Amino acid sequence: MELEIRGLTRRFGSFTANDGIDLTIRPGEIHCLLGENGAGKSTLMNMLYGLLDPSEGEILVDGEPVAFASPADAIAAGIGMVHQHFMLVPPFTVAENVMLGRERTRGLGVLDRKAASRLVRELSERYRLAVDPEALVEDLPVGVQQRVEIIKALANEAKVLILDEPTAVLTPQEIDELMGIMRELRAQGTSIIFITHKLREVRAVGDRISVIRRGKVVGTAEPTASEAELAEMMVGRSVQLVVDKAAAAVGEPVLEARNVTVIDPRGHQVVKDVSFVARAGEVLGIAGVQGNGQTELIKSLLGLVRPDAGEIRLDGRDISRHGPRQSLEDGIGYVPEDRSHDGYVGSFSVRENLVLDLFRSERFASGPALRLGAIEANARQRIEEFDIRTETMETPVSALSGGNQQKVVVAREFSRPLKVLIASQPTRGVDVGSIEFIHKRIVEERDKGTAVIIVSTELDEVFALSDRIAVMYDGRIVGTVTPDIPREEIGLMMAGATDTDQAGATGATGAGTHGTGGGAA
Repeated sequence: MELEIRGLTRRFGSFTANDGIDLTIRPGEIHCLLGENGAGKSTLMNMLYGLLDPSEGEILVDGEPVAFASPADAIAAGIGMVHQHFMLVPPFTVAENVMLGRERTRGLGVLDRKAASRLVRELSERYRLAVDPEALVEDLPVGVQQRVEIIKALANEAKVLILDEPTAVLTPQEIDELMGIMRELRAQGTSIIFITHKLREVRAVGDRISVIRRGKVVGTAEPTASEAELAEMMVGRSVQLVVDKAAAAVGEPVLEARNVTVIDPRGHQVVKDVSFVARAGEVLGIAGVQGNGQTELIKSLLGLVRPDAGEIRLDGRDISRHGPRQSLEDGIGYVPEDRSHDGYVGSFSVRENLVLDLFRSERFASGPALRLGAIEANARQRIEEFDIRTETMETPVSALSGGNQQKVVVAREFSRPLKVLIASQPTRGVDVGSIEFIHKRIVEERDKGTAVIIVSTELDEVFALSDRIAVMYDGRIVGTVTPDIPREEIGLMMAGATDTDQAGATGATGAGTHGTGGGAA
């Protein structure tokens, strides 16, 4: 099936999100759509999937014009879509999710769950998706949930599959698995529109790459194009893809974890006897596959959960029992891994979110009364400084692109004096231009003398920013190394291989050499 877009335009009031876009998706190809956050990629795909009406232009399927009044029309035409935020019902099984909206019944209207299970098994085997039809979705890792979304689309006989930022929530291992699935789908004739802003991924899997900037297609490239060339097409200027930083001027210990243990509500130890020191003027990176205790460790540092054993000390003071408000007032900045859950209030404006944890300060309040003029001036300054792309400062943050939502969180946290900056997945879902900017600000914060802790599943990011790297596996820090360690060795540590001839480490745990030293960083 050939899908063609001619002159497609979408306006929201005076704002033009897509401006005369022309694209052709050939049968059996992976066509990558590359662009910054807010460039208009998702708006374009929402028109293709019947979620938005075009203001102008047309969509053709095999040369015939079509009009989609709803996703049902797009599905009937052979188009499927896997959204960045999955559309699954967590308490339902895989088979029940796949049959939603296309329920088969037998005798007296009883749902035919066996037929749904057979369909899931058949598609899983045909496309090598390895999904158990009887598993509850809420029990599945994120990468497997994504496979369920793909199976849902294939069950509707999709011939063109739209993957909207599919790797934003995946670990490196899950990304590799997804790439394999995409190649298998292509080999069996499915066309894929792969929406992303990650340069390495489009070069690894794409057949053609179209670049969108500010709502327009600015060029089409082959996957042989360099990352620098693609980045310049995306942003409209040359982009520095390597973090530029001088050697760290490491100071005194600022934040210290001593034998911290956290037990989750199910009674499982998710953080196990973890110790580390974060020092002034350095970046301590915490690497590991997601789900190995990093989230719970960071929450314990912020007071979002309390350690069940051990203690956390800031400038020598025990803050283990401090709540999140007191931790923020103590001078700890926090960029959470899930911005939509922990980073902002979606219905609040950009202006309000930029002072969300600052509105009690004398700068923005006089007793119970807010200083609205100061809050507005702060919003103007931060929007310009951090290049937050929003129609107005009164726009709800929920209406912004993911990358601009992240910029709101980063702008707020970087705009006050800090002793410690904790940034968890700081560039997740962020485009290459914004990554360059956020990395630069993290290094500037380090150079001010702030102790910086970065948690990331992106090894490139960990290596680029860190002065030391602590590796977590199964709730423990299994080793602390310097960024000159080979990637293969740190990969073994992330997989739990920690003895010296596997991880290439020796017994020290300080800032200097490689070391596995039993949980102290």
